[in-house]
Amino acid sequence: MQIKTITCHEVYNHGASLQEYALLRFLNDAGHDAQVIHYKPPYLSQHFNLWGISNPKFNLPLVKQLYLLAKLPGRLKALQRRDHFDAFHKAYIPTDSTLYQSNEALKNNLPQADIYICGSDQIWNSFFQNGKDPAFYLNFVPNDKKKIAYAASFAIDEVAEEIQPLVRDNVATFDEVGVRETSGLRILQNLGITNAVQVLDPVFLLDADFWQQTFVKPIEDQFIFIYDFDSNPLIKEIALELKKKLKCKIYTVNQNIDYADKNFYLEGPEKFLSLVYYSQYTITNSFHAVAFSLIFEKQIVVVNRSEKINTRMRDLLALFSLEKRLISTKEEYARLDSINFSDLKMSKQYHIKRSKEFLLNAIQS
Repeated sequence: MQIKTITCHEVYNHGASLQEYALLRFLNDAGHDAQVIHYKPPYLSQHFNLWGISNPKFNLPLVKQLYLLAKLPGRLKALQRRDHFDAFHKAYIPTDSTLYQSNEALKNNLPQADIYICGSDQIWNSFFQNGKDPAFYLNFVPNDKKKIAYAASFAIDEVAEEIQPLVRDNVATFDEVGVRETSGLRILQNLGITNAVQVLDPVFLLDADFWQQTFVKPIEDQFIFIYDFDSNPLIKEIALELKKKLKCKIYTVNQNIDYADKNFYLEGPEKFLSLVYYSQYTITNSFHAVAFSLIFEKQIVVVNRSEKINTRMRDLLALFSLEKRLISTKEEYARLDSINFSDLKMSKQYHIKRSKEFLLNAIQS
């Protein structure tokens, strides 16, 4: 089958890139011809803008020039990160050659395929513009074509009332609906869509040996891996305590973590996978750092985020009976036991099998 997928494409995020790759790789390994649609609306195309001004107070004569001059050295350095991600995308993510920038453009020049799949990651998160974009609900696809959602995520517990018709009317036209979180099931059920099932993020469709053999490079040091979007003080406190206890270093990929011994912010997805694989312990508030820690069977603690998108980590951990790994206080951390990976392995095998069967059956039905 010729399959086109759509997701948040080239957004320079480790998890977004790896889930995009994983779905395409799984589909192509299953014998299909799968490509991602090169969909880059303006709101997803502002990364690494050397001359951008996000705060209006700096967009004034003279102030603007001084602001840009001060920002330029750091922005030029950050282009190294862009280059690493671009190299990953070019090497590993088969992409349709046509650039699309709107849902209307997709309608007017439909990417040719037998089947269209939207997902995964936070494509339906209406806190962001992509969750309000009809393209991510396959609105551009004629209803006589097969439409599938695989591991699409709302990332929140409820969608705003004004977004509900967009979600309901478009998802109702899908042939099969797989969402990533149990909270996503509830959202759709409340909108009258009762045929959705829960499936795992695409990164689980490829096993640990595949990820390790394809991307992981040796790291000799002993270290704790920190992936923290919020500069969370609790993560810092636990990390420094654990560093002392384990007599190891702290590594990160977050630009804002100033207490790490090494920061790999400028590196791409391969370095991220290597860091998770070789870490002694992972402390994070990132969904995909959690996912790959479970794939690689690494001890992990997950700290609640300040934003209201904890459903992603919460529901994934609950699926594997690891709810207590999600903490908000130091006291909760102190009560944690080590993860029993024998029990985890059996649970993973069950849910991975169900997820693969859902996707393959959806394509073949």
